[in-house]
Amino acid sequence: MRAQSSPIVIGHRGASGYRPEHTRQAYELAFQLGADFVEPDIVATKDGVLVLRHENEISGTTDVASRGEFADRRTTKELDGHELIGWFTEDFTWDELATLRSRERLPELRRLSASFDGYLPILKLSHLVDIVERQSEEQGRELGIVAEIKHATYFEQAGLPLDQLFADEIQRVGWADEQSRLVIESFEKTVLGKIRARGIRGQRIYLLAGRGAAADLVARDGAAATPWVDEIGEVGLYRLVQRQGDDAIDGISVEKALLLDASGEGGTSDLVDRAHAVGLAVFTWTLRPEDAFLSQPFQAGGQPGGYGRWQQEFRTVLSSGVDGVFADHPDLAVLVRDTLA
Repeated sequence: MRAQSSPIVIGHRGASGYRPEHTRQAYELAFQLGADFVEPDIVATKDGVLVLRHENEISGTTDVASRGEFADRRTTKELDGHELIGWFTEDFTWDELATLRSRERLPELRRLSASFDGYLPILKLSHLVDIVERQSEEQGRELGIVAEIKHATYFEQAGLPLDQLFADEIQRVGWADEQSRLVIESFEKTVLGKIRARGIRGQRIYLLAGRGAAADLVARDGAAATPWVDEIGEVGLYRLVQRQGDDAIDGISVEKALLLDASGEGGTSDLVDRAHAVGLAVFTWTLRPEDAFLSQPFQAGGQPGGYGRWQQEFRTVLSSGVDGVFADHPDLAVLVRDTLA
């Protein structure tokens, strides 16, 4: 990943600013708008099928709540220390989920996307591989997947080990040796090592947020778990690169707030330089043009769904030396990136 002369643009759950996320239309549009990779979030069904949803709780991204035949599946669960009420993928078979239709997760902000509610089915991971293969051939360029493994510790405790399910599926579709087209990311380092140990050769990226700690570390160490912010400190970065063999990682992916200057003056921190100095690639998430999602120096103060000074924020992030950016509107990120080339 560090060989890139300019940042790669990753369609965040597809072109999720224009179409309901994780749908065929969102992924195909992302590539047509210039994305180099797309990012699926991967969770499992009761029968071990890997499906593409933002979370395993699906009431906000499908029409499951309106489906009377599934009313008795509504339940309460604890996920990564939080109590959630809703419908969960691991309580459904794939055949059942295939009857649902996708919904826009942010309908008040993205009314165009919400107009597609009720029309677009859920996808399996294998469907996305087919999309990438077809789009690569049609566009005459190599396209790829940044696969996010969601809630690995939780699913393992539920008897659905995502490392095994993912490795089996990737081997089945013939992508086990893909190093340029497959990136695997997770907020849990443990699952990245397990997937590598199963013979999957894709690049490994460790996701980190500004608050909290990784669920695998919390499960092991409890309240003593190392916070994410400490893992990207001076000592933390060196510890990350000291990981060997299957446990080694190729880079980190951090939320945008960790990349931007904490002073609020519209600059960037030294995180990219420090990570590059120890040999780690850096991705960041998520570039979005709506005022509600922009950092304070770039907000216009208008309606939350209206666009703020997104060009300036995108330019700041893309000029930081970062290796990849996740974007809900890939065409906007590509436009700014190409003006910097």
